[in-house]
Amino acid sequence: MPRAHLTGPVLDVAPTLLGAVVEHGGVAVRLTEVEAYDGSNDPGSHAYRGPTPRTEVMFREAGHLYVYFTYGMHYCANVVTGAAGSASAVLLRAGEVVAGQETVGPLRPRLRERDWARGPARLATTLGLAREHNGIDLVDPASLVRLWLPVQAPDPARIATSARTGVSGPGGDHAAYPWRFYLEGEPSVSPYRPATPRRRRTP
Repeated sequence: MPRAHLTGPVLDVAPTLLGAVVEHGGVAVRLTEVEAYDGSNDPGSHAYRGPTPRTEVMFREAGHLYVYFTYGMHYCANVVTGAAGSASAVLLRAGEVVAGQETVGPLRPRLRERDWARGPARLATTLGLAREHNGIDLVDPASLVRLWLPVQAPDPARIATSARTGVSGPGGDHAAYPWRFYLEGEPSVSPYRPATPRRRRTP
């Protein structure tokens, strides 16, 4: 994946990652669903209020991997895009395992093959991505994690959009942020779910 391919506006880059392949540890996943996040321009982004120790990677040049821990149990992986300092990124939401099935199968015996990387946490787990991979440069030829351009770009007519899954508040507005991109007809695409309002704790 040339770095120049990732340096454009995140809404332009995100759909071009559909069909791209992420590879780590002998396992490769073809992306079928992604979400765009646009830094300070996006109330749904982790970087909306500026850099923090957690989001520092998002402010680097395009091509770095941003891995974060969520809900106290899962990792999710993002590709940093745009110019350095913009903090835009594409969340890798779902994909199809296209290599390394013999490695993944024994680790996910209760899941059907289509579900191995169906959802951002499963995708990261299937690829073996965790905290130690945060900040890796995917464009570096020596990188342990690689991102490959699609062998064949998907038919644009198959690319669909929707609101982002599980994003609450202004960033979850369907009309303003239809920034989830996915390939229609792909079994590995995860079902859309709106954000669940958090209950206030009773004192």
